[in-house]
Amino acid sequence: MTKLRKMLGKADSPYIVSLIRLIETQSKTTIASWCMDYAEQHILPIFEQECPGDLRPRSALDAARQWFEGKVKLPEVRNIILNECHAAARELNDNPVAQAAACFHTPTHSLGLAFYGSAAIAYDRVGLTEKPEVYDQIAAEECAKMEAALRTVAVENEPNPAKINWNC
Repeated sequence: MTKLRKMLGKADSPYIVSLIRLIETQSKTTIASWCMDYAEQHILPIFEQECPGDLRPRSALDAARQWFEGKVKLPEVRNIILNECHAAARELNDNPVAQAAACFHTPTHSLGLAFYGSAAIAYDRVGLTEKPEVYDQIAAEECAKMEAALRTVAVENEPNPAKINWNC
């Protein structure tokens, strides 16, 4: 068995570069909404199947949506993300699925959806014993789906694109 990677993809992978370029054209709100929707539709079901009854990642997504609706303050949402969702990720040290559900509170964290999310989906799809090339191919395919999902909600000529320093 090869060593499990918690993240798939690299910052210079063509599919990550393409996703970065699209993210950079969008507002913080569009980026966060896309991340939350994608995580809820594609990543959260994997976590809930593996950890039935553990509501921490769902709580993080719900809190983030409440923040976007102006019902709670960001520090409260950060607290839920850091103390609940990330704790779930640490407890599942063999699986990045909870981490992917917490990648929406800053634009730079949106790449976590790609890195952690593609890993969660790949491991769910083919298990933990495939060759690295198999995981890399699934990551590329999944990131293409993520980019397509962002394109469907992207604002053309967004007047207020997020200012992002990727640090990668």
